[in-house]
Amino acid sequence: MSKLVGILLAAGKSSRFGSQKLLYPLSDNTPMILASAAKLVHVLPDSIVVINHTLSGLTRQLEKMGMRVVINEQAEKGMGCSIACGVRASDDASAWLIMLADMPYIKTETIGLLADTLKCGAKMVAPVLNQQRGHPVGFNQCFKHELLALNDDMGARQVLKKYQHALELVSITDEGVLIDVDQVSDVL
Repeated sequence: MSKLVGILLAAGKSSRFGSQKLLYPLSDNTPMILASAAKLVHVLPDSIVVINHTLSGLTRQLEKMGMRVVINEQAEKGMGCSIACGVRASDDASAWLIMLADMPYIKTETIGLLADTLKCGAKMVAPVLNQQRGHPVGFNQCFKHELLALNDDMGARQVLKKYQHALELVSITDEGVLIDVDQVSDVL
């Protein structure tokens, strides 16, 4: 596999959180977005973070970490639009591993395992824990056109559902793949 790109989705509205949750400090005082970015870029040095204008003040810090910053001008359309934005910004990739910035508890080992599974030829990949599919999810280039066509808040769910026969589930023990921070009480 020639080029596997990580895409960190960070352009959401944080409506349930009450403030910009990606700036919220975790237990070590690292803002959530920076903790997630550090894990993804550690495993996949060729990574992109898709943000909205409210986070543009972090551009320099994210770039210093090694992330390429892409601003989604239509972030209000939702996660699918941000996925398409990230894929468009890396259209020479052979595969993408898509991670949500509000899931900072995913272990780097899990990211590495999923990346390796894509590198070994999986068409789609996702972690599974206790029979629940988690994040991040990966797609090889054969799904590029479907990913580029996304433009709503469903993310890539419809692609995963339509091609579920191609989805390779990787059993893991990392509870972080299921912990989505939507409220302050979700922060560990």
